[in-house]
Amino acid sequence: MEKFIAQATRFVRDEDGISAIEYGLLAALIALAIVGAVGTLGTNLSTIFTNVAGSV
Repeated sequence: MEKFIAQATRFVRDEDGISAIEYGLLAALIALAIVGAVGTLGTNLSTIFTNVAGSV
């Protein structure tokens, strides 16, 4: 039983996995921001090219 408690205590205090999860969440947030920016930019460029093509 003492061995189990010692392992559980060590598991709770271990922060290596937490850092990996934080980096993963940060990467996902950055990717989401990039996808949103590219989507907005693509829509704006499409409108601009449509206006230019209509005026030619």
